[in-house]
Amino acid sequence: MSKQPKRKNNVRVKIDKTDRRILKILQENSKLTNLELSRLIGLSPAPTLERVKKLERADVIASYHANLNPKSIGLNVETFILVDLAWQKPNALEKFSNQIKEIDEVIEAYIITGEADMMLKVVCSNMAAYEELMFKKLSQIKEIERLKTLIALSKIKDSKVLPYDYGDKKK
Repeated sequence: MSKQPKRKNNVRVKIDKTDRRILKILQENSKLTNLELSRLIGLSPAPTLERVKKLERADVIASYHANLNPKSIGLNVETFILVDLAWQKPNALEKFSNQIKEIDEVIEAYIITGEADMMLKVVCSNMAAYEELMFKKLSQIKEIERLKTLIALSKIKDSKVLPYDYGDKKK
């Protein structure tokens, strides 16, 4: 496991034990103030902020965002859709990708191997909204050959912390 991620301009950035601790803490709670973060890692605020800025410039920290609970805002149906593309159609992947990016209910999309070509993660308010999405939006995409829906009944794990050596495990 490399401890020196590449920057956008291919310059490597050295990540030390303190940087790894910052990364883990911010994944667990990015709402912390710089002062709170500095107390947790044992540095004063100025060097803490400089380390965070270095990690942002290196694209190690890509963004900050609020992690919403979908059910608390009325998004009660979460599904995964396996998609087989009609590869015989010209530019099928590009056309499909462009159309999927315009559908708000599709919150994640992956090219995969195995049983299908793509996997979509979809959230909707209820089954009627999901049915409308399927029949009025997704089924109208000509580059789709077949759809298979997997409905999430409940969530067992939802970690936002990436599996990385943060240097905090006892050996």
